[in-house]
Amino acid sequence: MDGTLSLALDNILSPPVLFFALGLAASLARSDLAIPEAVAKTLAIYLMIAIGFKGGVEVAKFGFDTGLIMALIGGAVLSALIPLTAFFYLRSLSRLGTTDAAAVAAHYGSISIVTLVAATQAVRSLGLQAEGYIVAVAAVMETPAILTALWMAVRFGGKERQENGGPVEQDDGTRKALMREIMLNGSVVVLVGAFVIGWITGEEGLERIAPFIVDPFQGVLCLFLLDMGVVAGRGLRQGAKLLDWRLVVFGLTMPLIGAVMAMPVAWIIGLQAGGAALLITLAASASYIAVPAAMRVALPDAKPAIYLTLSLGITFPFNLTLGIPLYAALGTFLAG
Repeated sequence: MDGTLSLALDNILSPPVLFFALGLAASLARSDLAIPEAVAKTLAIYLMIAIGFKGGVEVAKFGFDTGLIMALIGGAVLSALIPLTAFFYLRSLSRLGTTDAAAVAAHYGSISIVTLVAATQAVRSLGLQAEGYIVAVAAVMETPAILTALWMAVRFGGKERQENGGPVEQDDGTRKALMREIMLNGSVVVLVGAFVIGWITGEEGLERIAPFIVDPFQGVLCLFLLDMGVVAGRGLRQGAKLLDWRLVVFGLTMPLIGAVMAMPVAWIIGLQAGGAALLITLAASASYIAVPAAMRVALPDAKPAIYLTLSLGITFPFNLTLGIPLYAALGTFLAG
């Protein structure tokens, strides 16, 4: 327990988390601090290239094996099942309608790549070994959650969806737009593409571009999290009227439920301590990039002020400060 508390304190006092806190505080204080959207997108692309490329290099080093296949299957199953748990938990805890509950559930079944990046740094600082293919698992976990959420919206929406003016069923054009959004989402394309390039070029490729994706990584992460803090603070201000204590409780407890669901999967696969910690982190995280884009197409009646504020304003700060140290401790415990 003392080790977990010490890690939590170290994580909270790390430069990236402190920059996130700075952005959050500035936004809540209504400062005019802002990073241009184009710059923020560039920073996000850089982080995904760096983490994806290094993951591909690790796979090239050790090769494909049964562990990788099991991890991919395990990640997909978690991504499909966590939204079901989140949906029924949210419906029993709060007064959200079916459409909003399904949209929120999709966010918690999918993953936050920035949370994964932060957890990767924490795992490395602890000297824990992690399988390089976890980044491939992250890419796999983007889509099943969205599909599960859409099934729940259709299956349990019924009369409620009609009364709210939502579509009873999607036409072919909407389905095609949704599938394009899911499969060709920029974050998925960059992450998977960088992973493949890293796998093809291996350690030689990493050595050639190390000054670009290794040395500046921490500084870029600080800048990106500063922007994330500003965005989170803005979401908290705008969504405060829609969030009651029940939704806040959900945003703080659902990551722990996802973490618990991931633990037996990590144990069955036989992941190393760092790999288990990262898989648990993925299951505990909530998307705020890929899923919101898909929800705008698939469930336009769902309120972004609810699902974005929960994922980015409540769950993301929790994971960044307290969750990651806990997940690292759980990974260490599972690995014996």
